[in-house]
Amino acid sequence: MKFIVVFVCIVLWCFSPTPRASAQVKIKDIVDIEGVRGNDLVGYGLVIGLDGSGDTIRKSPYTEEALSNLLERLGVNIQGSDFRPNNVAAVLVTASLPAFARKGSRIDVNVSSIGDAKNLSGGTLIMTPLNAADGNVYAVAQGSVLISGFKAEGDAASITEGVPTSGTIPNGARVEQEIKFDLNAMRSVLLALRAPDFTTAMRIETIINKESGHNIAEMLDAGTVELTLASGSKSTAHQLATIENYQLNPAQKARVVIDQRSGTIVLGTNVKISSVAIAKGNLSITIAETPVTSQPNPFAQGQSITMPRTSLQINDGKPGNIAMINSNITLPDLVAGLNALGVSPREMIDILKTMKTAGALHAELVLQ
Repeated sequence: MKFIVVFVCIVLWCFSPTPRASAQVKIKDIVDIEGVRGNDLVGYGLVIGLDGSGDTIRKSPYTEEALSNLLERLGVNIQGSDFRPNNVAAVLVTASLPAFARKGSRIDVNVSSIGDAKNLSGGTLIMTPLNAADGNVYAVAQGSVLISGFKAEGDAASITEGVPTSGTIPNGARVEQEIKFDLNAMRSVLLALRAPDFTTAMRIETIINKESGHNIAEMLDAGTVELTLASGSKSTAHQLATIENYQLNPAQKARVVIDQRSGTIVLGTNVKISSVAIAKGNLSITIAETPVTSQPNPFAQGQSITMPRTSLQINDGKPGNIAMINSNITLPDLVAGLNALGVSPREMIDILKTMKTAGALHAELVLQ
């Protein structure tokens, strides 16, 4: 049996924090404009031309039915024939119709197998209508499927890299119907913050009113700023093009994001640390049982006896390092102090969790 107890010692002293300047960003990088958004499209189609890696017709009857309907529309009657190809795969096709997309423009599509096809490499998607949530067709997709993975197999082994049953078709769909949206008819527009924050919304309101020279912006809540656009020579699109390029310093929440699976830690620049002492070190206690059996001599009276024998070793390892940081404790200081002790990312995760529990870490801790 083995017991390991870990102790190290770091002492971090915190005084008044020094403010860090945040980078300026454009308004269009942190907000979405009401009505200016994409629309999701989906369709059911067939990928043909596969090298024997398509759906098994007996296990995917919908593939056979869809292929039969397609051939009948093309004037080929296969009723009553034993038609069981293995180079066809049923797929779902998805795409996003961008805002202001016009007839004839092209968009990218994603293709994913829904049957038992093994590989879509080299396949071609046959003309597939793409529908929106209202059931109307807004685009038609067709083209060669590009995949980033592969699969190779033999009699006793196989290897798969990536996802060979999913791929893309760049510019694979042509827009056939536009979504009606008259932006220039809107005299009031809402700006929706992607990361709602009262301070950032107030700064957006301030910079817009200052740069435009009019009180056209009003903060409604932490995630919404309303614009009352002036009616004049400039259209709504022209005014928004000017407003979205105004720059400001967005407020940022102090946040620490930890991915426990990969051991990744991301710390924001606003993370602050209070006075705290962290102990970490190594103490190893190893206990091994090696029992010894004693037997009587030949022809002698007696019985075998098992005698216990225990080996006990204690190793306290190297003495823990002590790091003294007598400065403003912020992100660079914390990282420098932990790195000086050779703390691994996974050990740092445990330290940050404990600091948050102790109330010394002043940031939102996000665990993934």
